[in-house]
Amino acid sequence: MPIIINEIEIAVEVAPGNNTQSNTSTTADALQREEIIKECVEKVMEIINQKNER
Repeated sequence: MPIIINEIEIAVEVAPGNNTQSNTSTTADALQREEIIKECVEKVMEIINQKNER
């Protein structure tokens, strides 16, 4: 019997990092965060679209 998950709740807490890093690593961290946020938004939009299609 398949299991269907109708809703999923994800909580994330982002703590500011240590300010002793150089600007290049901070910029790289910011780009990684942006990429993660973009990917999460895409996944959430896919789930919303799938839910609306039902």
